[in-house]
Amino acid sequence: MSLLAFLGALESGLIYAIMALGVLISFRILDFPDLTADGSFPLGGAVAGVAIVAGFNPWLACLFGMMAGASAGVVTALLNVKMGILHLLAGILVMTALYSINLRVMNAPNLSLLGEPTIFAPFIDGGNGAWVRVLVAGAVVVVAKLLLDWFFSTQMGLAMRATGSNVRMAQAQGINTSWVIVLGMAISNGLIALSGALFVQTQGGVDISIGVGTIVIGLAAVIIGETVLTAKKMFGITLAVVLGAVIYKLLIQVALSSQTLKNLGFGHQDLNLVTVILVVIALMLPKFRSRALSAFKKENTL
Repeated sequence: MSLLAFLGALESGLIYAIMALGVLISFRILDFPDLTADGSFPLGGAVAGVAIVAGFNPWLACLFGMMAGASAGVVTALLNVKMGILHLLAGILVMTALYSINLRVMNAPNLSLLGEPTIFAPFIDGGNGAWVRVLVAGAVVVVAKLLLDWFFSTQMGLAMRATGSNVRMAQAQGINTSWVIVLGMAISNGLIALSGALFVQTQGGVDISIGVGTIVIGLAAVIIGETVLTAKKMFGITLAVVLGAVIYKLLIQVALSSQTLKNLGFGHQDLNLVTVILVVIALMLPKFRSRALSAFKKENTL
């Protein structure tokens, strides 16, 4: 793998790490299987892209995209907690609706950002673009991670974790679990949309299909991170997710550039297939690890 390919994978991994942190909140913290991500990721990109083309500051455009994603998360949560629709179905409904909304936002299936200002442009000087995008994306990830760590140490954050662990017990403690779920889903999809807003600025455009497989990538990052770094404190949990996203993207880059896979007929069009294979392997690793530890302990006992 060349240095340019490595930096590209690192940059992409850091951007997707923000999305993975959002998936962590819905799937792990709230225990809310949310498929809205496949719609809120391109929504953040579409809103940010349109705002940039309209002349808004790129950072402000990212904020607009984040707010749009948060709104989508709120709708999903309200469909579940107020209308009694199954969380999985609520996510599917909002994700499907967002496809049409994203088309309306852009007034087209895609939108070019070539020549438009981005959050990376002020720091790029000559041929340092690859390094700059990695550093800026890394800085955003660090800020997002630290803010989440702080939030989950607050009373509201602890209430959110309690709601995800045991809703009835949380309600018995006087926690308004409906409000907590709505807030958690807003934060989750806001982060996912922010990731989409950053992603389109590195790609030079927005496409309606960029959200396909987003939730799978997020789950892959969470699962790989949990496999690599087992942690119980929130600082370690969020760090594991960030590492998982970066490792996932690096693995994908290595896999797709592998001559062996090319000989087997795999190419860039098989990205989602390779992703699923990696997720399956990541899911199996804890079982293999526990079996190996059990066998090791048994041998030492004998």
